[in-house]
Formats: sequence, structure tokens, C-alpha cells
Amino acid sequence: MKPEPTAPGDLLRTTADLHRVSRRRFLAGSLAGILLSTDLVVTDRVQHYREELEILRVPDEDAERRFPHAMWFLFPGYKTSWEETAWLLRSLRPALATRGQLAGIGYSNLGLKVPAILEAVHASIREHSLTRVYFYGHSFGGMLAVQVAAGLAGRGVAVDLIVLDSSPSGRNAVRDQTMFKGAVFLYDNGYRITTGLRGGYELGERVLHRNERSWRTVAEQTLEQLSPLAPSSRLIQSQASYIYHFTAPRFSGSLGGTKLAFIGNPEDGTVDYGAARAGWEAAFPANLLTSSLVTEGARPAHASPQWNPAVYQDIVLEVLRLFDPPEAAGGHRAEE
Repeated sequence: MKPEPTAPGDLLRTTADLHRVSRRRFLAGSLAGILLSTDLVVTDRVQHYREELEILRVPDEDAERRFPHAMWFLFPGYKTSWEETAWLLRSLRPALATRGQLAGIGYSNLGLKVPAILEAVHASIREHSLTRVYFYGHSFGGMLAVQVAAGLAGRGVAVDLIVLDSSPSGRNAVRDQTMFKGAVFLYDNGYRITTGLRGGYELGERVLHRNERSWRTVAEQTLEQLSPLAPSSRLIQSQASYIYHFTAPRFSGSLGGTKLAFIGNPEDGTVDYGAARAGWEAAFPANLLTSSLVTEGARPAHASPQWNPAVYQDIVLEVLRLFDPPEAAGGHRAEE
């Protein structure tokens, strides 16, 4: 049976509808393409600018006046941008500034290079004639802080204290093994996640742990990592590889008199609190000042001073009280 011929009026209406739909789709597609291209260009320029490792200072005139030869170095965690590093330092400033000036490590977008970080920190110590050095290890940054402290000890420079904020002591203390191992496998075999694939990787990593966050949080955190200010894919993959291959016992006996303080939260969904705590206790029994301080009430539970400044400031002040009691502090409180 032959189909009935289309009336001229119906054909004209159909053609007009197709024209309108095509125009809308064309304009929407063009706009999306322009925005994507602009984002890629901006991202490339920003990340190119951040190919050089930097020591990021947070100015504090009072701390600089009181402690001209004492400084904190904050080692940021996995996927932490330069902007968030400064945010972390400002959130912790009321506690940290009771002992020294504030600085953070701005990782190079070309990848995590421990020798370069060691050189930069050592150069800063010499430049400012520091006699007291403190490290704050934010998440995986605690691993890096321990290795850099061991390197400095080998050069005759002592780090007084390292705060390990929810820091894993090895890969077995990391809960997210599936995406984590995938990123490491690609990196160790020479494959780099391109900017075009980054969105899918970031979204997949969060959907895999959908039970820990809302869909809104999934979207916001994914978009945050696609910002031009976010660390490069190369840096993130190199950080994952570093975590995967790190073992705390490797540095046992290498820290001299440096004291360590592990703080964390049993509700941590990123790092296994019990495994991390046991790992640091086993590797550094003589250096560990405390491993019992809990960031109770912090949300999220993992390494979040920027979201819970009051909780973390109290914990850090307690660490400092244990490290340097008021009755024994003497001239260490201020260098006026």
C-alpha cells in the first residue's frame, strides 16, 4: 500500500520546524565549542605559567616580626591547587602563626619532583636564615613532608615538627583503590590523561564513591577540577604514583630528632584512619609525639582545615602544647 502524498502545506511546516531546530542546535553547539576552546586556551596558559615550582608565602606582619627565623611549610594534598594551598594556610593561621611564618609548596604542573621540592625548601631555609622549621603535611602531603625532612636531615638541617593531617602511611591506607590504581597504571606505563579525557576521569572517580557525596557535590567537585586553576593531569597522575610507591618504613631512622604528630578522623572516607595511624606508629616509634588527636566533628572528615578551621586550630594548638609546653617554651614563643 503506497503512503499518502504529503500535502504542500505540511511539507512547508516541517521544513520550517527543521530549520528552527537546526538553527538552535547550531547556535548551542557553536557556543559550547567556543566556551570549550576558550577554557582549553586559558587552562593551557595558566598551567604553563605554573610549570615552575614555587614557595607560596602568606603574608603575616605580626608573625614575621615575632618569628623572623621560624617558618611553617605546608605540603598540600592530592589535587590541591595553589589557591587552595593559600586557603589552607589562612584557615590554620591563628594556630600556626603562634610559632612561625607561613608558606606553602606550589607544585609544578610538569609533575611531582621530590628533588626539586627539597632544593626549593632548602633554599628558602637558607634565604631566611631559619633556625626553626615546621612542616604541615596535608593528606598525601604528609608523606612528602617526611621524605623532604629526611633529605634535609641528610644535609644537616633539622625539621622540628611534622604534623601529619590524615596522611596515609602507604598505599594500603588509601580506600579508593580502583580509580587510584588505574591512574597509577597509566602514568607508570607512560600514558597521560589528556585535558579532553580529564572530565570523564574526574566524574568517574566521584561517581564510584557516590555514597560519600550528593550529586550536587559530585558535579561541583568535578567542575572544580576542570577549572584552569586546577592542577594539571600530569601533576595529579604523578601524585597518585608517588602515593602508590611510598612506604613509611623506608625513612625510619632518617629523621633524627624531628617530632611527628598524626591527626585524623575514624570517619575518614578517603584514608583508612586505623591503617594510617598504625603505619606511622610502627615506622616512627621514637619520633611520634602523638597519634591520638581526632578532628572530631569535621565535615568532610578527611583533611579539611579549610572547611573546619575552628576544629583544626584547636587540634594544632594542642599538638604545639605537647611539642613545646608553655613552661619550657621560653624564647621559642617569640624571637623579639
